[in-house]
Amino acid sequence: MLKLKAILVDDEESARDVLENLLKRFCPEIELLAKCDGLENAVSKIHELNPDIVFLDIELPNYAGYEIVNFFETINFEIVFVTAYNQYALKAFEVSAIDYLLKPIDIERLKASVARIVKHKEVELQIQRIKVLGSAIESKQIKNIVVFDRGQQNVVSIDTIVAIEAQESYCLIQTSDNKYTVSKNLKHFETLLEGQPDFLRVHKSWLINKSHIQHYSKTDLTIQLSKNIVAKLSKYKKAEFEASIS
Repeated sequence: MLKLKAILVDDEESARDVLENLLKRFCPEIELLAKCDGLENAVSKIHELNPDIVFLDIELPNYAGYEIVNFFETINFEIVFVTAYNQYALKAFEVSAIDYLLKPIDIERLKASVARIVKHKEVELQIQRIKVLGSAIESKQIKNIVVFDRGQQNVVSIDTIVAIEAQESYCLIQTSDNKYTVSKNLKHFETLLEGQPDFLRVHKSWLINKSHIQHYSKTDLTIQLSKNIVAKLSKYKKAEFEASIS
């Protein structure tokens, strides 16, 4: 069996003990090398022990967990954040595409997270994604999202998104300067961008950024956007749409 070396970071001793016991009982592929009570201690242990995976609490003394990016030029280990944060912060994890475990830890989610890492056994550069997470949590505003297109990680400013179009089980994200095909449905992005006043769901297949609207045809029920993008407008969304741009 493939063994993954792990370090566990949490300032609460009881939380460290709970996660250690869960890993021992349900994740035999994990070899726990060390338990740390703070980020500084963890950084030292990471340099010393070279783990494959770090289970990292967000709320730590002196430094937040996502500030780990300030201690490494390149992160060559997987990170699974552990958090008791509220619903808003969970959205921050989603926009950054970072794996997380919500306290109290669900055993099935823990097993699934470990299984994903074992299956892929490949570590991506995570600094950009963690910066997106930290920015969203600190400012309580989503300014960027991380999207994966053809195996590439892309940080996309939401201001540059012109429209997102559903295409079966995929979505086409069209920005001011690029296009990304992403294996997420439109509801995922609608939820992700909920609370962003410029984003409107105007059709079952279209989510648009109203700051990019150039023309609206009431007769054709179409919306002309920048980059020559034409979105459809549902007759059921017509009144809501017109109210939002009036």
